[in-house]
Amino acid sequence: MVRLIFAALITLSVGSVHAAEPASSCLAFLDHELRKLHSRDNVNLCDAAAGKPMLVVNTASRCGYTGQFEGLEALHRKYQDRGLVVVGFASDDFRQEADTEAEAANVCYKNFGVTFTMIAPGPVTGSDANPVFRHVNGQSQAPRWNFFKYVLDRDGQVVEAFSSRVTPDDPALIRAVESVL
Repeated sequence: MVRLIFAALITLSVGSVHAAEPASSCLAFLDHELRKLHSRDNVNLCDAAAGKPMLVVNTASRCGYTGQFEGLEALHRKYQDRGLVVVGFASDDFRQEADTEAEAANVCYKNFGVTFTMIAPGPVTGSDANPVFRHVNGQSQAPRWNFFKYVLDRDGQVVEAFSSRVTPDDPALIRAVESVL
């Protein structure tokens, strides 16, 4: 009898949690299988970022701004417990990505200790841009160079965009990130 009551309570509890969620809690621009950098594994950003604020960055491993990986990792570590999801999108749109994904991964993971999600190289500008950047570019300016940064709120709206020159520790970027937490 106690087991039946306990099972019923668990069912009711779990059911009420699911009932409170909207039918489609993931935004369409996130609901795509994207391959991780130098990996056979894919990530669906719905699993990692649905309903969370995001910092989206286009990256390149042979760029004068590549050192910003260190600051992006620091933001990731500082704000991940408050819900911020940092996602880097490797891209050769500006012809500064490494020749191989192994080299790009070495720059990210070994040189700068990146632990936030890095997506395999792909376009971030124009009609071939990946779904996340098509969404971002539709709300803001498309990246004009590597390491453009976009702060998105929990509803997927671009709150603010920052050029390559704005470093991850810039007070304006920090304010934008904190505004969506």
